[in-house]
Amino acid sequence: MTTQKPASMRHYGMDWLRVGAFALLILYHIAMVFIPWNYHVKSTHIVHWAVLPMLAINAWRLSLLFVVSGYASRALLRRTGNPGEFARNRSLRLLIPLAFGIIVVVPVQPWVELVTKYGFTHSFAWFWLHDFFSFRTIDGLFLPNWNHLWFVGYLWVYTMVLIAGAALIRSNRVQQFFDRLFGGIGVLLIPMAWLLMVHTWWFPMVGETHMLFDDGIAHAAYFPAFLFGFALGGSETVMRAIGRWWTVAAVLAMLGYATILAIELHWTDNFLQGGTRITVYAGAHAVQQGSAVIALIGIADRFWNHNYPIRATLTEAVFPFYIIHQTIIVFGMYLLLPAGLPGWAQFAILLVATVAGCWLFYRVGRAIVPLRPLVGLRLHKPQRKESSLAVV
Repeated sequence: MTTQKPASMRHYGMDWLRVGAFALLILYHIAMVFIPWNYHVKSTHIVHWAVLPMLAINAWRLSLLFVVSGYASRALLRRTGNPGEFARNRSLRLLIPLAFGIIVVVPVQPWVELVTKYGFTHSFAWFWLHDFFSFRTIDGLFLPNWNHLWFVGYLWVYTMVLIAGAALIRSNRVQQFFDRLFGGIGVLLIPMAWLLMVHTWWFPMVGETHMLFDDGIAHAAYFPAFLFGFALGGSETVMRAIGRWWTVAAVLAMLGYATILAIELHWTDNFLQGGTRITVYAGAHAVQQGSAVIALIGIADRFWNHNYPIRATLTEAVFPFYIIHQTIIVFGMYLLLPAGLPGWAQFAILLVATVAGCWLFYRVGRAIVPLRPLVGLRLHKPQRKESSLAVV
């Protein structure tokens, strides 16, 4: 039986899911250094089998981030009280750290990529002053870029579109329609049906670009996920439906992953040469993506809806951790390359350095008031930890 709270009260389970989703993202990006997939910097020790566990989360990790961000946005709207103030709050909380990130945090990532992959010989200072803001392409990299901070840019755009839509539709009927549509088995079937259309019909085996104006597959998957999370933040009816169907969703997610795993292990590229076979792979991806998110929300609602003293701090730290983590990973691996360490040692050092560096970035940014907006925190500390709301 699920534990329900009134819509005006905080759902601790969703807080823990948000923290877990971003922690998993950090671990995922560390692992990217060691697998064959393209990344900004690569270890000399590539572990091919590690692709298989990565595929267990690859399909749904970003959809989950947008769902939990939409859910958090609903809570922020309740606190601010009106769409205009909400838009102002979100713009300040997202665009300031986004600008800071692009100017200060991100540039070392393309520099490391150019040095390690293309033999770029200039120093970082030269690169930052002469190349990063040149608005041109160097060895296939368009500069400047936002790299991992694309998520923040997309989140701001989705929020502004949502606010504009809400201003046009001033009615509770949309929420009521959502409750009816997703208040039963639709909460499981509709997201999967939509994603099946995205991956098998509209964008079969198309990769994301994270370039905003040329990223149809990402918008088709993530904007609805954000809207779903936002609407879920005001719906006890749909949360109860998730409580009824999350176990079925978990089974479907595992079946989707098992299908992908079987293809990767036994058929790989040969399997993906035929159109029907591509549809099977993309369909399994869609089923895993849609059902895993519902299963994880159900688990958070059923088992994690409890408060602990560390929750408020971790919830607040999520955004600063996100802003800095990839720069630490990329630059950390760059520093480790000349040492010739074994792969397990590189991974262990990267993991410890990333967690420690993220924590230091958060604590320093939190303590120095002028830095707080730059690292994604409110300018003034909340009077009570309970009132602290994550921006993502």
